[in-house]
Amino acid sequence: MNARDCLLQASKQLADAGCDSPRLDAELLLMHAWQISKTDLIIRMHDLVPPPVCGKFNTLLQRRLMREPIAYIVGEKEFWSRNFCVDSRVLIPRPETEHIIEGVLKLYPDRNGSYRFCDIGTGSGCIACTLAAEYPNAEVVATDISNASLEIAKINAARLNVEDRITFMEGDMFAALSKELGPFDAIVSNPPYVSQQEIESLEPELAYEPRGALTDESDGHHFLSILFDQCHNWLCEGGYLIVETGICGLPKTPFHLQKIEEYKDLAAIIRGGIYCYRP
Repeated sequence: MNARDCLLQASKQLADAGCDSPRLDAELLLMHAWQISKTDLIIRMHDLVPPPVCGKFNTLLQRRLMREPIAYIVGEKEFWSRNFCVDSRVLIPRPETEHIIEGVLKLYPDRNGSYRFCDIGTGSGCIACTLAAEYPNAEVVATDISNASLEIAKINAARLNVEDRITFMEGDMFAALSKELGPFDAIVSNPPYVSQQEIESLEPELAYEPRGALTDESDGHHFLSILFDQCHNWLCEGGYLIVETGICGLPKTPFHLQKIEEYKDLAAIIRGGIYCYRP
């Protein structure tokens, strides 16, 4: 079977299975199995797929038909134009989280500044590693309650050659920190904010991701509230807290923080906020 027919057949199967982007999924799986680029795939569209590649592709396809996320199948996901290693130990980086990077860049436009940033609940390390890559003189502290997640984050830091400027700490939220690590110019976080009620209605792919990284098993505000209530203990005066959220929205702003901005997606749903520490 040539590549074109292979993709047509797989796309139909993926569409029947309810996948949102069946053609793109099929192409990504075939490119991964064949170890070729998108340009190479276009060039080889009428070539016969080698039997070993066909066998590997069908194995990958079966995983996707079970609604396993593409990122876990191919082992990586792009974030801020860089590829990050991911597997089921960490949440898959999403475009919405890039708002956090945009926020930091807007607040600290001098890329050569010697800043100190902290990423609470780093997961794959996509935020921490991106900040370290964008700010070559910055020091970053990245925390996570999961040692398994930190293993992936460390791999990504090494891949991007920023491991010498990131300190990884295991622990629950701010309990992972020690005083000598701060204070920070900015604390950033994409915490578990999906409510228990909401998570049951989400797409099947999310069942493959670590539940503890998605939901607080409550109203979505549990970890956001901890960030709001305790961040001032770790921020420089005039420092910033930048968080991601979803349908649950944002908790009430505490007295020690000044809301600078709320950003929304195209559906007008609040996706995060930027706050300044004003003692």
